[in-house]
Amino acid sequence: MTGLSLRAETPADIPAITALINAAFANVTHSDQREAQIVDLLRQEDALVVSLVAERDGDLLGHVAASPVTLSDGSRRWFGIGPVSVLPDCQGEGIGSALMQAAIAALREQGAAGCVLLGDPSWYLRFGFVATPLLRLPGVPAEYFQALLLDGNWPDARVHYHPAFAG
Repeated sequence: MTGLSLRAETPADIPAITALINAAFANVTHSDQREAQIVDLLRQEDALVVSLVAERDGDLLGHVAASPVTLSDGSRRWFGIGPVSVLPDCQGEGIGSALMQAAIAALREQGAAGCVLLGDPSWYLRFGFVATPLLRLPGVPAEYFQALLLDGNWPDARVHYHPAFAG
């Protein structure tokens, strides 16, 4: 990860972010290939509360997004992290981990109560994410829907992502 820097996206980064996300998910079997479109929609609707890039020598190598989620019990300050994207040739170098740590730190700075994501439990465990029966996302295997409590108590609720995620 030598020479890697993390920063907030700029408008000039948007085409490269779109290409990066498309490349990162091109061969992912569980992807519907809408990840870049989702990020664009979140950006257009001012719902992209975290959008960070990983850059080395002027090249964007990774991106992470976070947006608000709605909880059925009315709990506030919860966010969804994703997609997390790293160029295929750069995966396994720690870029995704650095982006996740930075996204969680950014959400903490914004006063988040917690965050959720959909992904590989063995990978996200390192950041403290757990599958809990208290937070539910209908239609997905429970073990892949995970949460990280940042402040307060665990809510007991169904989670609804921003409409940009609806396929």
